[in-house]
Amino acid sequence: MPIPEFIRDLRAQLGHRELWLSGVSVVVLDDAGRILLTRRVDNGQWAVVSGVLEPGEEPAHAALREVTEETAVTAEIIRLTSVDVTPLITYPNGDQTRYLDVCFLARHVDGQPRAADDENSDAAWFDPDALPENLSDTSRLRIDKALSGDERAWFRR
Repeated sequence: MPIPEFIRDLRAQLGHRELWLSGVSVVVLDDAGRILLTRRVDNGQWAVVSGVLEPGEEPAHAALREVTEETAVTAEIIRLTSVDVTPLITYPNGDQTRYLDVCFLARHVDGQPRAADDENSDAAWFDPDALPENLSDTSRLRIDKALSGDERAWFRR
């Protein structure tokens, strides 16, 4: 889903001026410890799955929805890893946005990754030691925060 209807309505009134939105991002790991990344159509960069919360939507539910919508993968939340504010983002159409991002660590449950929407051109697993060079800075930060700590505990049930 490219631009949610509620944002289109706001943009009709605001124009391209800065809009403050709530977003989610997800660092999804498979059983081999690889990270799920998507390649964004708008800038060509690889990134962790992310998206905008719909009005009234719970962040964890939004995160899992975004994983499925963007990659056709099913995941389950392990834990919250960070809450950050993004730098100002200016999209190719001129829209300016800043996000309060709630990031989660999740575990792969089912599905083979693929670009499942028009926001991404690819989706793939990457070893944490072999991440693509054109990984977005915000994704690198989210991955670093999500993978800090005792990784043996990430897969305990």
